[in-house]
Amino acid sequence: MLLCAILCAGAVEAQQVIIDKIVAVVGNSAIYYSDVVETADRLVQQRREMGYTSDRDPKNEALEQLMLQKLLYHQSQIDSVDVSRAEVAVPVENVIQNMISEAGSIGALEAQEHKAVYDIRETMVQQYVEMQSAEAMQRTIMDKVEITPGEVERFYKSQPKDSLPIVPEQYVYAHITKFPSSMDEAKRRVRERLLDMRERIISGKASFATLARMYSEDGSAVRGGELEPMPLDGFVKPFANALEKLKPDQISEVVETEFGFHIIQGIERLPNNTYRCRHILIRPYYTPSELAESDQLLDSLANLIRCDSITFEKAAMEHSDDPYSKQNGGLVSNHDILEAQQAYQASLTQTKFYKEYLMPADYNAIRRLKKGEISDAFQTMDLKNNQLSKIVKLVDVIPSHTATLDEDYLMIEEAALEHKKRAEYNKWLTGKIQSMYVRIEPEFREGEWEYEGWVK
Repeated sequence: MLLCAILCAGAVEAQQVIIDKIVAVVGNSAIYYSDVVETADRLVQQRREMGYTSDRDPKNEALEQLMLQKLLYHQSQIDSVDVSRAEVAVPVENVIQNMISEAGSIGALEAQEHKAVYDIRETMVQQYVEMQSAEAMQRTIMDKVEITPGEVERFYKSQPKDSLPIVPEQYVYAHITKFPSSMDEAKRRVRERLLDMRERIISGKASFATLARMYSEDGSAVRGGELEPMPLDGFVKPFANALEKLKPDQISEVVETEFGFHIIQGIERLPNNTYRCRHILIRPYYTPSELAESDQLLDSLANLIRCDSITFEKAAMEHSDDPYSKQNGGLVSNHDILEAQQAYQASLTQTKFYKEYLMPADYNAIRRLKKGEISDAFQTMDLKNNQLSKIVKLVDVIPSHTATLDEDYLMIEEAALEHKKRAEYNKWLTGKIQSMYVRIEPEFREGEWEYEGWVK
C-alpha cells in the first residue's frame, strides 16, 4: 500500500469548484468528496506516467486508500506513534516554495487556490502529519514480524518453479584502495576554507544559508543547508556531539566526520527532543598530481602481483586503506553498506554484487577483466564520496540463474519475510476494519474493495 503516493505529489491543483460533502467516516475522521476526486485524479495520472491502468473505479479505489490512511492514523494516535508537525515542517515548506515558484508569486498562488498561503500550508501540514503517522503505524506493525529458517524453506518449496525469480549476473571481486598521501594537507585546506566561511557568517558579511547554497557538497545545499529534524542519534556521533552544545543561531567550530568537514548552525531544539539545524559540508579535495601519486603506487603493486612477487591477498592486508576488506585479503562485501544503514548483521553479509550496485568506475574496471585478472589503478569514490585510487581483482562471475535456496538464501529470506509481513499486516487490518466505526455513503457502498468489512 503506497500511502505516500497519494499525498507526496504535493501541489494542490486548481480544479472546478465542487459542492463538497462527506462521503465516508472512519473513527472520528471524515472523508470529503473533494479529497476522493483529487486523490483519484492523482492515481490516474500516476498510472499513465507508469504506463498502466486499473479496472477498478478510481474514485472507489481512492476512497479505500483514504479510509486506510484514516484508520492507521487513528490507531497511531492511540498507540502514540504519530508524527509531529515539526517533523514535516521542512518537506511541507519545500512544496509550498515550489508551488509559489510555479505560480509566479504568493498572490498568484492564492488566486489559483482560492485561499491564503497560510491556509494552504496548514492543510498540507495536516495531510503530511496524517500520511506519515499512518506510514509509521504500518511500519510498527510489520517490523515486529520475524521469520525462521524453516519458514524460509517452506516458503521456497511452496513457490511454483516457474514463478521463482531470475537472479541477474553477479560479481565477486577484491580490491586494494589508497587515499592520497597528501590527505593531511587536503584536510588542512578544507578546515581553513570552512573557518573563513565561519568568520564571514559571524561578522555579518554573509548568511549561513547563502554560503550553504553556494558551497556545501551536501544535498541540503538547496535548502540553505537545513536538514530534516531528527533526534541526536540520527546524526553521526561527532556531528551530534557538536549540535547538542549549540544554542539557536550559534555556529560550531569545524567538525570532522566520516563524510567530510562541517560547520553547523543550530536552529532550535523541538519539544519531541529532535533538532533542527543547518550545515555546510566540504570534502577534502586533491590536485591532479596528488591523485596521480596514489595511482602510481597501486600500479606498481599490481605489477608485483602479476609477477607473483606478492599475492593479492597479502598486498591488500599490508597496503589497502579499506579497514574491512583488507582483513579478508581484499575481498569486498556489503559490510560498508549495512553499516551505513545501521543494519549490520553478520548473517546479512555477502560478497556477490549485481552490476547496478557497483560504483560505475568499479564496474567499468571489472567488466574488462577475466577471472583472476587485476586492473590498472583508477580513480573512484567510496560510499561517503571520498576520492581514492583503487585496483580490483575479478574473483568470480556468477551467471544469471533461477534462484535456489543454497545460492540465494538471503534473497529468498527477504521475499519470505515480506510475504509474512504482508500476511500479518492484512490480518491486523482486517480485524481493525471490523472493530472500527466506519460509515460509507450509499453511492460508494457497492464499489469494489481490496479489504473486506468496510460495508457494515
